[in-house]
Amino acid sequence: MSKKFPVNPKNPERICWGCDRYCPSDALACGNGADRTAHPAELFGSDWQTWELNQVPVDEAASKENKAK
Repeated sequence: MSKKFPVNPKNPERICWGCDRYCPSDALACGNGADRTAHPAELFGSDWQTWELNQVPVDEAASKENKAK
């Protein structure tokens, strides 16, 4: 069973988010690379969960463009 993923942690830069171990950034145990994996909130901002919720599917967007022409 995997751990619950924190949505907006207090100090995401202190932890590697690459697996379910959530190792400290200075003691990576899983060996997933030389650098720690950043939390989505670090990369995309605190509203990262709401991205693309109101997006138009590609097929609809293409048909709207064709109708406009």
